[in-house]
Amino acid sequence: MVAAPVVGRSLIFATTADGLSLPVIDVTDPRFAVADDSVSLARQAKEFVEWDRERRRLPRFLTRILLHLASRRSRLVRALFHSGDSYLDSLTTYVMKLGVANLPPGFDGPIDRKIAAAPHIPLLRLRMQQIAKLLADALVEPLQRDAAAPLHLISIAGGPAFDSINTVLMLNRAHGALLRRPIVIDVLDSEFEGPAFGANALAALQAAGGPLQGLAVEFIHRPYDWNDIGLLDHLVDGFAQSGDVMAASSEVGLFEYGSDSAIKANLAALAHARVPLVAGSVTSSSDIRKQMIAETNFRLFPRGIEGFAPLAADAGYVIAASAPAILSDQVLLRLRRTD
Repeated sequence: MVAAPVVGRSLIFATTADGLSLPVIDVTDPRFAVADDSVSLARQAKEFVEWDRERRRLPRFLTRILLHLASRRSRLVRALFHSGDSYLDSLTTYVMKLGVANLPPGFDGPIDRKIAAAPHIPLLRLRMQQIAKLLADALVEPLQRDAAAPLHLISIAGGPAFDSINTVLMLNRAHGALLRRPIVIDVLDSEFEGPAFGANALAALQAAGGPLQGLAVEFIHRPYDWNDIGLLDHLVDGFAQSGDVMAASSEVGLFEYGSDSAIKANLAALAHARVPLVAGSVTSSSDIRKQMIAETNFRLFPRGIEGFAPLAADAGYVIAASAPAILSDQVLLRLRRTD
């Protein structure tokens, strides 16, 4: 799925719940696409390791002092190092994905711009792009098999659910005829702000002249705690009984922040309803990644694929494909065959 050049097309914007206008990330647009070939990944890894080595030359106590001073002038520094939260909120994560050229007012000071220019920041967008591609490629066959069934993209802790939105964008670019059906992005998330922005972004993409104009795509947010799977169980069982095409995903959320028991319970609910495809990001188990996590309050689990695979297997899934992005590995799960 190589995006064709965009000639003279303006960026599409959507507003957050508090009125901030942000560009809508469409990875089929070369301005947002991240190179994902082996040569580019090797270069990105080298730049990331060199950046990490350079920043660690400063004594830790001096780094803490500098971060404290920087937090007074940078919303990104405050969110990353001084928020006190156990996770990075979805809208701050989204802003970081935009890149230096697209930082909005309030996030575009000199220190914010320096953070956004760090070599690992494009990897956040690459993570989303890889999940969307894994899902889009895998969905072609089930969509071809049933040309009329509604499609449900179930985003667990997905915030604005841009992995699901970009799955639709990729499918529309390469296999548009397969999307002439009802499509629902079902977002199960405990927050309001991220899904509210995602709904506005989808509406902007569907507006006149937008890449999804004319498609019947609905965005539904349902408050959800992944430690209580009742809602998920009910939803996917209903979709299964209706014969709908289903796929689930979780970018950053469940597979990176969730406990072993939460991951297995949510995957088991999906497996019980015979959801054939699940995609998501798994935090790298590399030493560099573990050191980065230790510098924040974020409760990420650096399982790596080797630690995640047994959890998926216990719930009835196998890793069918994966894509590396240095900070994380993106995985596509398929139901394990029982015949």
